Amino acid sequence: MTFIGSLDQGTTSTRFIIFNELGEIVGQEQIEHEQILPNPGWVEHDAEEIWLNTLKVISGALSKANLKNSDLAAIGITNQRETVVAWDRKSGKPLANAIVWQDTRTADYLEKFSESNKALITKKSGTPIAPYFSASKMNWLLKNKIKDNSNLAFGTIDSWLLFNLTGEFATDVTNASRTQLMNLETLDWDDELLAIFEIDRDWLPVIKSSSEIFGKTSDGIPVSAILGDQQAAMVGQTCFDKGESKTTYGTGNFALISTGSELVRSRHGLITTVLFKLGNAPVQYALEGSVAVTGSAIQWLRDQLGIINSSAEVETLASSVPNNGGVYFVPAFSGLFAPYWRSDARGVIIGLTRANTKAHIARAALEAICFQTKEVIDAMEADSGIKLKEMRVDGGITNNRLCMQLQSDIMGIDIVKPVITETTALGAAFAAGLAVGVWKDTEQIKKIWRKENTWQCQSDELSRKSDFDKWQKAVTRTFALAELNQ
Repeated sequence: MTFIGSLDQGTTSTRFIIFNELGEIVGQEQIEHEQILPNPGWVEHDAEEIWLNTLKVISGALSKANLKNSDLAAIGITNQRETVVAWDRKSGKPLANAIVWQDTRTADYLEKFSESNKALITKKSGTPIAPYFSASKMNWLLKNKIKDNSNLAFGTIDSWLLFNLTGEFATDVTNASRTQLMNLETLDWDDELLAIFEIDRDWLPVIKSSSEIFGKTSDGIPVSAILGDQQAAMVGQTCFDKGESKTTYGTGNFALISTGSELVRSRHGLITTVLFKLGNAPVQYALEGSVAVTGSAIQWLRDQLGIINSSAEVETLASSVPNNGGVYFVPAFSGLFAPYWRSDARGVIIGLTRANTKAHIARAALEAICFQTKEVIDAMEADSGIKLKEMRVDGGITNNRLCMQLQSDIMGIDIVKPVITETTALGAAFAAGLAVGVWKDTEQIKKIWRKENTWQCQSDELSRKSDFDKWQKAVTRTFALAELNQ
């Protein structure tokens, strides 16, 4: 049996999952890392902590699988995207805390850009003007934290991990497409974009495909895939063909639809992004809708409000009432992403009466996840001209059967969950295995994917429309509330 390791570095934790050639999990280890919140809207990670945790989870997963390093045919990396690490290439030490994708500190800086520069950035990078992306974070670090740039390395988390694992300084096209510095057509750093953000090309990693040998560990194991987490999930869900779509429910929510080799520029607030490039095959593109707060809203109910003791309890609590009781929760804690892109938005819970209980708030939180997903999918259908009949799903919230039924009822389509829900890690393993010949092609990989459950819509069109109209009214109440935090 052949084994492949997948290093899945996420927003809240780092995992190493070992898969066999049938796509089955044989061992895994996971460690959470600290969320550093120095100011409202600021989110940071300690890159050194993440690297040390990486070493621990690799060792732990191998031990649980009763395997040695040399038993791994390859390692794939998948990572939280847009998060930026700055480090010294000689010492290998971080120069500051990593700035996380959720961080909004650069909103004012971006607002001062000329309209012509904003249009140029969006056209070349496929991304709207928002603090979500990496380039403005790099600029902030450059101006506020970096005193000597002679050995400076800027990278997303994948580059940081690859550098520590192999000594190589590289990234892949999916992560590069999230920096706001790569030209979607040339698949290279763009001189005009670099100039706008005052970033030197020499500070950035080499851009490679998503599936090739990037380097080898000290034990000689090839690191043969890198993909941003949401693109990896598309591979893990075997969404290789144009028109196929998946949504990953994690800290945030991320929906993608493949547009194949066609680069479709969004007219409805979505991101045009690289889906993947597998070796020498042509690059594939996607439209993506990102929702900043979904799973983390449930964590907020647990940690800040204390109305549940564990995230799993939210389903039982929400199920204890037949509806939301007129309560709508828009968790715009760090602004709104697609399709609004309002960094000035802040969270609201509205419609409260004396009759409402914590159960209504719990149900409204689950519905918020589903309503935000519908907004993104609606925009995708408008941009692509493709009408979805089903959506493949993965991530932690998919274990919540009520939430998945609500998702089907709110969208009016089938929701399909696979047997292996660790699709982000699985996608990185698939891409790594393709690069070293574990699987010969994507058709062989498709035969591995299996369905576990399907939720079918139980609502009527009239009620769906009424509920969605109320949700959208609630969203408008979040606009321009950031000033309350100032």
